[in-house]
Amino acid sequence: MSNFTDKTLLITGGTGSFGNAVLRRFLDSDIKEIRIFSRDEKKQDDMRHALQNPKVKYYIGNVRDKSSVDVAMNGVDYVFSAAALKQVPSCEFFPIEAVRTNIMGTENVLNSAIEHGVQNVVVLSTDKAAYPINAMGMSKALMEKVAIAKGRELGEGAQTTICCTRYGNVMASRGSVIPLWVEQMMEGKSITITDPNMTRFMMTLDDAVDLVIYAFTHAHNGDLFVQKAPSATLETLAQALKETYARVDGKYLDTEVKVIGTRHGEKLYETLVTREEMVRAIDMGDYYRIPCDTRDLNYDKYFTKGNEEISKVEDYHSHNTYRLDVESMKELLLKLRFVREDMGLEPKAKAREIRSE
Repeated sequence: MSNFTDKTLLITGGTGSFGNAVLRRFLDSDIKEIRIFSRDEKKQDDMRHALQNPKVKYYIGNVRDKSSVDVAMNGVDYVFSAAALKQVPSCEFFPIEAVRTNIMGTENVLNSAIEHGVQNVVVLSTDKAAYPINAMGMSKALMEKVAIAKGRELGEGAQTTICCTRYGNVMASRGSVIPLWVEQMMEGKSITITDPNMTRFMMTLDDAVDLVIYAFTHAHNGDLFVQKAPSATLETLAQALKETYARVDGKYLDTEVKVIGTRHGEKLYETLVTREEMVRAIDMGDYYRIPCDTRDLNYDKYFTKGNEEISKVEDYHSHNTYRLDVESMKELLLKLRFVREDMGLEPKAKAREIRSE
C-alpha cells in the first residue's frame, strides 16, 4: 500500500458494497484519510457507528450536484468513482435517472477531480457496458466513453490520470442473486432461476478491489482494465449453494429450483471485452489493459483503411471463459464472508441478518 501512504482517497458511492470492501482493505494501512461520499445519510450513520475510525470522513452529497462533489474533492489525492444506479429493472423504468447519475454524475466527478489536481481517478464499470441491451448497461457504456474521452484529452504526463475498470457479477454484492437465493432457501421457498443455462462471471468483492488497485498502479490516461474471471451457469450456482448450505441442514439439498424465464433486459451471457477491444487489448497476465483509441477526427481515413483482425478475434465473454463446476463454485462461495458466517466458520460481523458483502 506504499502508493497510498499519507494520501487522501475519496470513494463516491462509498457506502455501497465496493466502498465497504475498500475500507476493510485500507483501514489498517498507512493511508491518511478515506472520504465516503454518498447521498444516503442512514448508511453513512450505520458505517460511522460500526467503524468509529478517525481516518474515515463522511460527506453527504450527490454526484449529480457538482458543488457537493467539489466540497468533498478539496485536498484529495485519489478517487474511486463507484457512485451509480446499478439495478437493471430500475434503470429500465427510469432511464433518465441512470443518465443523470451514471453519465452526468461521473462527468461531474471527473471535472471536479481535474480542477482540484487529483492524481488518479478510477471509474468503476460493468460487463453490461459491453454490447449493452438495457438502460443500465447503456448508461455505463456512455460513462466509460466520457471517462476515456477525458483521459484522452488530458494525455500522457497530465497531472490527473483517468482510467476505467470493467468487471462482471460481483458475488453477494448488494442486490445480487446469491443473497436472494439464500433467503429463499432459508424461508423454505423455491430458488427462482431465470434460465439455468445463463452464465455469469464470478468475482468476489476482494477481486473487484484488486482490479481497481491494479488499474490505479498501471494506468495510462484513457485505459480500460478488465480482470480475467471464471464463470458459472445459474444452474451450477444454485446447486453449489444448496450443497454448501446442506452442511448446516440437510433439508436445503431438497430445495426446489423454479425456472421463471429471462427477465426484461437480461442477456444469456455477459461480455467483458468486445472483439473490437480485444484487438487492442494488452495481456497483462491476470488482466487485460485496453488502451484508448488515439485516432483523431479525420473521418476520411476510416473509409479507406479498416482493421481486418477484428473479424478474426472473438469476444471475451462468460460463455467462453473458464467454466466453474459445482465443486469449484462451492470453494468460491466459501470466500464470501456472510456464507462463512452462516456456516459457523467465523462470528457474525453484523447485528442483523444482512446477507450481502
